[in-house]
Amino acid sequence: MSVRVFSAVFGVVFLLAGASGFIPGLSPEHTHPGMVVTSEARLALGLFPVNVLHNLVHLAFGVWGLLAARTVVGSVVYGKGVAIIYGLLTLLGLIPATNTTFGLVPIYGNDVWLHAGLALVAAYFGFIHARDASGYSRA
Repeated sequence: MSVRVFSAVFGVVFLLAGASGFIPGLSPEHTHPGMVVTSEARLALGLFPVNVLHNLVHLAFGVWGLLAARTVVGSVVYGKGVAIIYGLLTLLGLIPATNTTFGLVPIYGNDVWLHAGLALVAAYFGFIHARDASGYSRA
């Protein structure tokens, strides 16, 4: 898979994830402990804690992915950005004092392993795949 296809696929998946958080049938209501922002508090697909801000972040990463997919360099930067940001979110989700991102976005429970997996896949495409395909780093 090319790095541009990776960006497009991640973009679509993030858009679907963001939209699914707003669909009551796919995302039952849920009370997240320690949250300040409680609007649209749900469990996306019954598994992942989300709220309105979390859904908006997913939508933003989706748009970024689709825009990045237009160029190889943009896709590599997207891969690196997703890897770093979602790696940090994974760590924050493991720490009880920060697993709600200071009451704004729930990132605990199943989100931890999901964010870790997303970070690893993005790291591959952002840091390894582009270099392996060309013999040097493109960004």
